[in-house]
Amino acid sequence: MFEVITISFAFFFGLAVRQIGLPPLVGFLAAGFAIKAFAGGLGFPEYSGKILDHVAHLGVLLLLFTVGLKLKLEQIAQPQVIGGALLHFLLSLLLFMPGLHWLMGLAWEPALLLAIALSFSSTVLAAKLLESKRELGNFHGRTAIGILIVQDIIALAVLAIWSGKAPNLWALGIFAVPLLRPLLHRLLDLAGHDELLVLMGMLLSLVIGGMGFAAMGLSSEIGALVMGVLMSSHPRAKQLGDSLWALKEIFLVGFFLQIGLTGLPDGDAWIFALAMGVLLAVKGALFFALLVAFKLRARSAFLSALSLSAYSEFGLIVAASLLPEYLVPLALAVSISFVIAAPINRLAHPLYERLESRLKRFERDTPHPDEQPKDMGDADVLIFGMGRTGSAAYRYLTEQGFRPLGLDADTYKAKAHQAAGRKVMFADAEDSNFWRTCDLTRIKAAILAMDDLEAKLIAVRSLRQSGFSGQIIAHALHESHKARILEAGADYTYLTMNQAGIRLAGQAVEALRAS
Repeated sequence: MFEVITISFAFFFGLAVRQIGLPPLVGFLAAGFAIKAFAGGLGFPEYSGKILDHVAHLGVLLLLFTVGLKLKLEQIAQPQVIGGALLHFLLSLLLFMPGLHWLMGLAWEPALLLAIALSFSSTVLAAKLLESKRELGNFHGRTAIGILIVQDIIALAVLAIWSGKAPNLWALGIFAVPLLRPLLHRLLDLAGHDELLVLMGMLLSLVIGGMGFAAMGLSSEIGALVMGVLMSSHPRAKQLGDSLWALKEIFLVGFFLQIGLTGLPDGDAWIFALAMGVLLAVKGALFFALLVAFKLRARSAFLSALSLSAYSEFGLIVAASLLPEYLVPLALAVSISFVIAAPINRLAHPLYERLESRLKRFERDTPHPDEQPKDMGDADVLIFGMGRTGSAAYRYLTEQGFRPLGLDADTYKAKAHQAAGRKVMFADAEDSNFWRTCDLTRIKAAILAMDDLEAKLIAVRSLRQSGFSGQIIAHALHESHKARILEAGADYTYLTMNQAGIRLAGQAVEALRAS
């Protein structure tokens, strides 16, 4: 009965909210509250809550592991990441504590703990939204995830201080974890491409990272993230993450259901949660102001701030351990923040375009760490997206005597190409400021090799609006995508898998004729 109820409620609530333009995770949250309300009449057994807690925990570990696969350690050691996270934490305490003390009548210590819980942002929601838009590797995505990691570390420190628990002697073994990298990389080489690859990912995230770190008295969440970071430099890191995608998505449904199952709110809980929902605007504005102060451009600061504008599941962990009487109001506040943040983040790029003139006033008149190129040099072909497809196009054009310039929104990927001697720069095709400042006069053609459909559509429209009259060639994964790209203004669009099949068949025909 447990699986019948949870799967049915999750599917139909997720399907319902999708019809009104909201992401399914909002429906999963509503399904959790619905199950809690009707569990008695539906025969929902008491022990099933513990099962769902376990499934949710596995989902979080798998998510953090896949996030770690896309991280670089130097990403965290950035002024805007460490400084932004710490200053936002301190300023949030100053913002929340007096209100909780004077308006709600809380003693100073509970007010402090509740303010700490509200100061964190949701790692799960931000990673999920950034991943769905393929922006985890973008500058603003990496900045947001870096800040979230620092916040998670702060949360763990708070739990250790107030709960009286400390890491045991085995925690010293964490210093030996980097020494495991060669062995783990070798195991990944031997795992192949099938079910062993999936099991390898689960071994790293759930066993070594999760249970291993928990046995040392450390956070299993941080352990899963660390394992992902250790594997991020392996050439097959992306393939490993892709192999876990479906498993991670299914387990994460349990996480969102779990929030709703925390308890049914009363009137006071609703008032508290709605008030916290209003304060989300302050939370986001504070992130924006701090990131601009650290010399980020308005667009990067805005997109990062939106990703961080939701209350955290770690706040629920803090409340469950230290403030159990406020767990239900806080769970409702987290749910409301998800309902607000999820659709707004889906509209982040068009929303910035509408607010750009106002937001750019806050930029500092200094060089920005996310500055994009204005001069294309002697390039005659632009390639947007320097993954496997874009890199192959770059090599072929170079062999044919053209002068391609690769552009990628992932700063680390751009630097890796530069180190290999290729002309590749950091640029975000969805950034309206890039299109206003770049010089396209020498460019004869543009190749769009990004995976995300929305990014390709924005790039095509922006190229045409900039007066570009050259050829625009894009690849597409689906027939429906092909039609939309052509309608936006592209000249040629190729179905990637279709073309791969044609080339494969061509090789077969040549081999048959030769024999």
